Amino acid sequence: MSALLTSPVATRVTASRTSRFAALAVLMLPVLLISVDNTVLSFALPSIARALHPDATTQLWIVDAYPLVLAGLLVVMGSIGDRIGRRRILVVGATGFAVLSAAAAFATEAWMLVAARLAMGVFGAMLMPATLSIIRNVFPDAGERRLALAVWSTMFAAGNALGPLVGGVLLAHFHWGSVFLVAVPILVVMLVAVPFCVPESRDPEPGPVDVPSMLLSLGALGPLVWAIKSLVHPEERGLAVAMVAVGVLCGIAFVRRQLRTRTPMLDMRLFRSTAFTGSVLMNMAAMFSLTGFLFFIAQHLQLVAGLDPFASGLVLVPGAVLTIVAGLVVVPVVARVAPRWVVSVSLLFSAVAYALVAGLGHHATIAALAFAFVLLGIGIGASETVTNDLIISTAPADKAGAASAISETAYEIGAVLGTAVLGTILASAYRANVVVPDGLSSTAHTAAGETLGGAVAAAAELGGPAGQALLESARAAFDSGVTTTAGVAAALMLVAAAGAVVMLRRH
Repeated sequence: MSALLTSPVATRVTASRTSRFAALAVLMLPVLLISVDNTVLSFALPSIARALHPDATTQLWIVDAYPLVLAGLLVVMGSIGDRIGRRRILVVGATGFAVLSAAAAFATEAWMLVAARLAMGVFGAMLMPATLSIIRNVFPDAGERRLALAVWSTMFAAGNALGPLVGGVLLAHFHWGSVFLVAVPILVVMLVAVPFCVPESRDPEPGPVDVPSMLLSLGALGPLVWAIKSLVHPEERGLAVAMVAVGVLCGIAFVRRQLRTRTPMLDMRLFRSTAFTGSVLMNMAAMFSLTGFLFFIAQHLQLVAGLDPFASGLVLVPGAVLTIVAGLVVVPVVARVAPRWVVSVSLLFSAVAYALVAGLGHHATIAALAFAFVLLGIGIGASETVTNDLIISTAPADKAGAASAISETAYEIGAVLGTAVLGTILASAYRANVVVPDGLSSTAHTAAGETLGGAVAAAAELGGPAGQALLESARAAFDSGVTTTAGVAAALMLVAAAGAVVMLRRH
């Protein structure tokens, strides 16, 4: 993808203003879809848990399998798109994503859903870089391009914020698989419109395909996330430590290879700028905060507070709306206030949101959780707008393509780590505090001890006072875990806010 800007002979497309913005409108369909998919699954998780009975680790993999593969392949697919044609890879990605979304919707076992999500990540990685590359190609005028990129960023933030509402509406009327099937008609419309609205382009002088770098990037991310998830199981901690070592070694090898090759897949020299590195880390922290919060609030609203999915989604509407508003309002603010203070204060909003949840603990009301998400949404909307702009503006002009690829990758890694780290802390606390009574089948007993969704199903099977006692114990254990998790997240957001002040001071 970086070759789009670095090559002086990269294909440029000239077209009327109307056709350029028609292409932009079509390209926003996959952007919105991919960003919604980052967060919509959180609200379907309780329904999936009741239907497929995954253990705690598998439940985390259901959420994280997709963004993990997506993050590992974004830069790779951008490079492949430069070679075979960006419109072509967009069409291939949309077709594969639609087929696998349908497969995920009708999965009958937890492992089948994980497998479908892994494959969806491969095709999703074809969509995101292609949209940015085509935008940069279609809009040669700098002013129009800035507007187009602002629309891209707003749509991405809007999708992340609206995911829970979309999930709530669908689950109120349909099977849990509907959160996957919703992608199919959107992608069909896109596939029909792309040949008429989106021009083809490619880099006539691309660098070589770097297969070792692709494998090393996946080898760095996959083992690390797997290790984080497996730490909740004492019998797997030895293997988890080994996986951490594998991930670190692959990461070091990846960085060394990028620094030595003449045409790096990911230009690591960009990270020599403290402001650039800080912006990437703050971008990642914002997504970490959002996905971690949605992971536990969706389960609390449905399985503890007893709301249906639609009502649960409505609780988060104010926060979703203010995420979008904050992303737009912060633009004139950052023209008058130093970016480091804007980003730092934005991340402090997230820290306060988590601190509120941790402080209220078992006494958190639905209104309090809605208010906490409002604070979180304001912080995320503002910080992502500023950090994305900083990532592009702090990079050299001829590295803007590589910088945008890094920005997208930071989004997805933040989403993976948010669920993996905070979800693991929550699962560990739940396992340590839940009391599972006798009288259950071995499968139900294991499920109740692993997840809140498993306990709800087991309590219904058990019935009577024993079932009610299990339900109360599971809900108390879950909320106890939420308190611990929110406290840790609040501390991490405080560190991120302080890091923004320090790392962005030179911009």
